[in-house]
Amino acid sequence: MARSAWRSRYTFLKRLLSHRSFLIGAVLFLFIVLVAVLADLIAPYDPNKNDYRNLLAPPSALHWFGTDGFGRDILSRVMHGTRISLGIGLSVVVMTGLLGVLLGTLAGYVRWLDNILMRIMDGLMAFPGVLLAIALSAALGPSILNAVIALTVTFTPRTARVVRASVLVIRELPYVEAAVAIGAGNLRIIFRYILANALSPLIVQLTFVFAVSILAEAILSFLGVGPRPPAPSLGNIIAEGRNYLQDASWIALFPGMAIACAVLGLNLMGDGLRDVIDPRLSKVRDAG
Repeated sequence: MARSAWRSRYTFLKRLLSHRSFLIGAVLFLFIVLVAVLADLIAPYDPNKNDYRNLLAPPSALHWFGTDGFGRDILSRVMHGTRISLGIGLSVVVMTGLLGVLLGTLAGYVRWLDNILMRIMDGLMAFPGVLLAIALSAALGPSILNAVIALTVTFTPRTARVVRASVLVIRELPYVEAAVAIGAGNLRIIFRYILANALSPLIVQLTFVFAVSILAEAILSFLGVGPRPPAPSLGNIIAEGRNYLQDASWIALFPGMAIACAVLGLNLMGDGLRDVIDPRLSKVRDAG
């Protein structure tokens, strides 16, 4: 049985690494993650250091991405800003995953809680996601922690619904009924038989939550309700460059490209995971 499990995992990993979309996305996103993690070592300048002799300098050998209105190196700020944006996105994914699993499992497994929890989730989903995040961030105040809280509240309902849908299907399967028949406890049934088989759609969902969180954080920072300057995030770097779009477009261009690459990499990874986990979806999409 153990050998069969290892063979199944090896087959899954082999199919995943042979999927072109996943591989391209993974390489692209891994590159961005490495740049963010190693920012302190590879960034050519202090991201908050002013150089008044090089105000609004265009891209050159000295400043590859140019400088902003305070003479700060855009490349260094993008590297450190990517770390903050990815950190916020990862925190949102962890918190959303934990709350989504908890609420979705309770709604799907405990029948009398289903209607109560799902009506609360429906109420939150009635608001457009970005507007809800902006309202919560504005109410809580601009900071990294408050941005994480606002985005977690925004994306948890959709994740909880994905988990609930999987739990509703899995709890009716014969092996779960057999576990109930032999007297297995609820916690054992949930963790051993239900959640273990509901991880695949959850992982796919969380890759898209990660991508949307990076984009939403950039929107919050652009509007001034995200991380506070001078700490660079990709969104507030773009916000600082909006006044120089005609004369120094590179200020907003390069952080925008960093956001696009991160989101593209995560979306390609999510598409690859979805195709490998359920090949039928890929066939239906190709046929359409």
